[in-house]
Amino acid sequence: MEVIYQTALLKSRIGALRNSGRTIGFVPTMGALHEGHLSLVRFCRQQNDITVVSIFVNPNQFNDKTDLERYPRMPDKDLALLRSTGYDLVFMPGDKEVYPEPDTRVFDFGGLDRIMEGKHRPGHFNGVAQVVTRLFELVKPHKAYFGLKDFQQLAILRKVTSDLNFPVEIVSCPIVRECDGLAMSSRNMLLSQEERKRALALSQSLFQAKAMKVRHTPDEVKDFVTGRIQSSPGVDLEYFEIIDGLTLLPVSTWDDRHDVIGCIAARVGKVRLIDNINFSS
Repeated sequence: MEVIYQTALLKSRIGALRNSGRTIGFVPTMGALHEGHLSLVRFCRQQNDITVVSIFVNPNQFNDKTDLERYPRMPDKDLALLRSTGYDLVFMPGDKEVYPEPDTRVFDFGGLDRIMEGKHRPGHFNGVAQVVTRLFELVKPHKAYFGLKDFQQLAILRKVTSDLNFPVEIVSCPIVRECDGLAMSSRNMLLSQEERKRALALSQSLFQAKAMKVRHTPDEVKDFVTGRIQSSPGVDLEYFEIIDGLTLLPVSTWDDRHDVIGCIAARVGKVRLIDNINFSS
């Protein structure tokens, strides 16, 4: 198990591993690790010879400077957690290692970025695509692992990977939840004790919404969730959308031919949280 800080050393290690015929799996993270991240690492270890984890808080995907400054950073704790998973390499670069020159690339996501997260966080997905494609160039993985909690991001990264012909399989992994249902997130640690209780309104609303599917239309379910969140003290709803899992477009009827996903984003105090649920599973 090795921690690498320089791009040049990473390239050397990766080159030797690929030349020896090893399969490389990759888990990109921004640190502040929790069980959700560790589950990605375990999936990766099961399916590859070598597991590479990156820890890098990407400034290009934050459209709010305050949010970037408040993002939790705890590298020593992160490394201690990763040791329990048996990773092979951890890449912990500084900004200049990832972006030796400013990244001015602008990506075309075919409209996948114009709703939900993209609408509320302009430029966010372009920054995500910049860092992920840069890391793909450095790590050269055969497979890369992402959590389904960031559902829209996953769809966009699949498109970018396909459009740019990266020989990388994007592997999606299930949402990991706390015992009370709250989706695990690095941002949860920024919540006060009272805010943590209020944040449960997101997951509880999603669970109720799925139970309503049998007798209610998507529009009725959307109205219910919107009303419940708007009436929850200390929770400021940004959006709740019920979308086609492939196109990300809103749906008006339940269609079991492919996944229908309910996606939500809200602020609890100063902390922005997202979650989703699959109505088709």
